[in-house]
Amino acid sequence: MARAIWSGSVSFGLVSIPVELYSATEDHTVHFNQFQRGTSDRIRYKRVNERTGREVPYDKIVKGHEVDSGEYVVVEPEELDDIAPGRSRTLDIEAFVDLDEIDPVFFQKTYWLGPAKAEFSRPYLLLAQAMKKTNRAGIAMFVMRGKQYLTAMKEDNGILAVHTLFFADEIRKPKDVLGVAPEGRAPRGKELDMAVSLVESMADDWRPKDYRDTYTERVTKLIKAKEKGREVVTEAEPPEATGVVDLMEALQRSVEASKKKRGKRKAG
Repeated sequence: MARAIWSGSVSFGLVSIPVELYSATEDHTVHFNQFQRGTSDRIRYKRVNERTGREVPYDKIVKGHEVDSGEYVVVEPEELDDIAPGRSRTLDIEAFVDLDEIDPVFFQKTYWLGPAKAEFSRPYLLLAQAMKKTNRAGIAMFVMRGKQYLTAMKEDNGILAVHTLFFADEIRKPKDVLGVAPEGRAPRGKELDMAVSLVESMADDWRPKDYRDTYTERVTKLIKAKEKGREVVTEAEPPEATGVVDLMEALQRSVEASKKKRGKRKAG
């Protein structure tokens, strides 16, 4: 049984429900230690005073924020604790918004929220069903591990899911980050019709179980192969970019290939 990473209450109106928060995801990434090439010597990181070269104990370290070139304001841990947002243990729902209005770019991480005890199931299920029926998400702020989070709470198969959200000023605008922005007149005519045809020919139901992390699988195989002294097979190079003059032909061939693939799938 997983352990709760936060406990408190969900509050909406005058209703308060004791709850516990659990991570909804887990990381399967293969993690590596670092070694000096040609040796079995581990690389370790130390907290070192750049002036003296001596290692500094963790309890002797404070945080500093650069306010000017080479000038810092030093902040003690106790000072950060004193201004920590809302020390209460409450997920206070401030509003219910249409779930479809939340742009996916705002979603950060997902957690499952459960009642702290079985006796709190009735108000918990009541809130979940009310949000399901209205297709709305509860927008709430809460504090976890010394940090304040903006969240969207929604119903998911009878369970409350809490999605941490990025704040508006954390979202980058495309024009501020794209090295090359798309330009020219919007495509239309036969090219657009063919592109739409390709999209429709590849339409399918969303089945998450059909997809898996193949890169992590390859990393695991690489490690096992090297452990046994076997030859490592490299991955094929990615395809070259499609030229503008070849675009129509590439679309046509893609549609035909997609239809054949779908035909074989139905036949099987």
